[in-house]
Amino acid sequence: MLQFSYLLMGDPKNGGSVQLLMMGAIMLVFWLFMILPQAKKAKLQKTFINDLKKGDRIVTIAGIHGTIYKVNDDNTTIQLEVNPGSYIKIEKSAISLEWSQALNKPAAVVAETK
Repeated sequence: MLQFSYLLMGDPKNGGSVQLLMMGAIMLVFWLFMILPQAKKAKLQKTFINDLKKGDRIVTIAGIHGTIYKVNDDNTTIQLEVNPGSYIKIEKSAISLEWSQALNKPAAVVAETK
């Protein structure tokens, strides 16, 4: 029991190197499971936003469905056709990646998941 407590608290002879090693391991796990996936998702979102073009069907984060009619010259806004002849101007950052991808999935894939 005495040796086990030295492993948890750090042996006074080695100056707590076990504690430092455990802290490093916790930081590594935090980075692997929290920061890395979030960075990957942000990169995917940025690529998706930059690759938008006329005719793409999208869904905004507010739930508005439409088709891109025009990417404006400022390259941060688009004109979205929500009904034939009805357009709204929205920011590109208001487009939902997940919902837009789900909207554009082939019908066969959606039917298989049900």
